Amino acid sequence: MNFATLMEYKDYYKTLGVERSASQDEIKKAYRKLALQFHPDKNPNNKAAEDKFKEANEAYQVLSDTEKRKRYDQLGSAYSQWQNRGGQGGFDWGQWAGKGAPGGVRVEYSGDMDDLFGQMGGFSDFFQQIFGGGVGQRTRRQAVRQPAYEQPVTISLEEAFKGGERLMQLDGRRIEVKIPAGAQTGTRVRMAGIGPQESDIYLAINVEDDPRFEREGKDLRTEVETDLYTAVLGGELQVPTLEGNVVLTIPAGTQPGQSFRLKGKGMPGLKSKERGDLFAKIKVHIPRNLTTEEKKLFEKLAESKP
Repeated sequence: MNFATLMEYKDYYKTLGVERSASQDEIKKAYRKLALQFHPDKNPNNKAAEDKFKEANEAYQVLSDTEKRKRYDQLGSAYSQWQNRGGQGGFDWGQWAGKGAPGGVRVEYSGDMDDLFGQMGGFSDFFQQIFGGGVGQRTRRQAVRQPAYEQPVTISLEEAFKGGERLMQLDGRRIEVKIPAGAQTGTRVRMAGIGPQESDIYLAINVEDDPRFEREGKDLRTEVETDLYTAVLGGELQVPTLEGNVVLTIPAGTQPGQSFRLKGKGMPGLKSKERGDLFAKIKVHIPRNLTTEEKKLFEKLAESKP
């Protein structure tokens, strides 16, 4: 008995709950709604929800791709005509098998969809027969469905500022991994398909504390010491940044604890390279051991205060 003769036609439009004339925006919106509703993270240990999620994934992969959708619509038209003729003799799937993607389908998700909906998947025999070059053929998307592995990596604040690299040994291979500028503790760097059985490997970034700076998102805070005389009279101070020291001119009468903003001297963002700011907090050093002359000058000042 021929499997292809018995294979069930899948109505992807019905799966997503959209009309056949639906626009790409309508298809994407319907998919997002279903994927959020049936995502396994929201439905742990719920096989029915997981199946719904996979079905929505599969439908979206076809209907969001212009070429796949065109071929699927041609197939649907032929299938409807066969049904209208009474559906006798079995539908000839053979003329459609494997013509959609020579050499195997490359199923790609955009980065944001991957981040939002994770690595769930698993395509039906119908999908593989029509788009994947034959039943049982593994698709690229199936290959990356293997469990992901996570490797913790600690970097310095300077590496988080400039970006960095790490060399990894994996099954005898040396792999160079680029860590993006703007990374922070909790950032995960994905290396797609290089792990066992083409699984993904994630580097879980931890940024070391830097004794010079306190990080708040893209902003940095630092503390700068000055003597009492500079705080009173004003003057120039050397402020550390992640690109070297810069000169900050403070006005006369600068108060202890006062902060000055150095625009654009903070951290870059992961997506936007626009830099944050650096806030320099002034710490005034009060002299402990005054000379006799200095003590007399301060006494004079004390006597003349209003």
